[in-house]
Amino acid sequence: MSEQAGPSKYGGAPRHHKPKPFAPIDFEPFAGGADPARVSEAAHLAAQALVRHGRDSDDPVVTQRLVKLADEQGLEAIAEMWAESPARSLPGALWRLYALRAATVQDPERISVYFRAGRDTAQVSNVVAGAAEPPGAEEMTAMADAILSGAFDGEFDVALERSAAFCRVVALGQATIADGAEHANEAHASKLTRNSHQLVKTAEDLEHAANAWRLGELD
Repeated sequence: MSEQAGPSKYGGAPRHHKPKPFAPIDFEPFAGGADPARVSEAAHLAAQALVRHGRDSDDPVVTQRLVKLADEQGLEAIAEMWAESPARSLPGALWRLYALRAATVQDPERISVYFRAGRDTAQVSNVVAGAAEPPGAEEMTAMADAILSGAFDGEFDVALERSAAFCRVVALGQATIADGAEHANEAHASKLTRNSHQLVKTAEDLEHAANAWRLGELD
């Protein structure tokens, strides 16, 4: 990773020009900053400003720029801002939306395999997630973009619920594949099972955040 950094216009955290590869679908622990109080304050202010900016604009170009924020700034820069925020908070929810989109865009083929493996059992979540048929790599990328776009040009709680449903379908697919691989590749099956459990927890956090948003309590 490059040592050069510049100030971020969203929270004061340094922006790394060449962020190291990061696979959020694995939900590996991410190191936080040194001043929790200031980091938390900056995270909340940045999240509030970003959502407000997106929802106050009816310009699709603005929405597209916000969707691709992690592509342009680097996912690590967003992680430095939001990854340590409570899951059931506005910055925590935004982090999960961006991280899930990044994971999907990074490897849509793999995500589509998980999604197809889980969609028939998780039929309700499949419908809520809103993937086109058949759910291949392109459809996964389009759905991830549409969900994040909806956070800025649609109903924020609906975007959170669609993302939660996406997590549930993928998690069920991972669990299904893990069951089939348990004897052939125990280590791989164990990792898939862990990831599945983490995604279910993420889905629960997103659903809680959606309900808090409707009550005006998500900050």
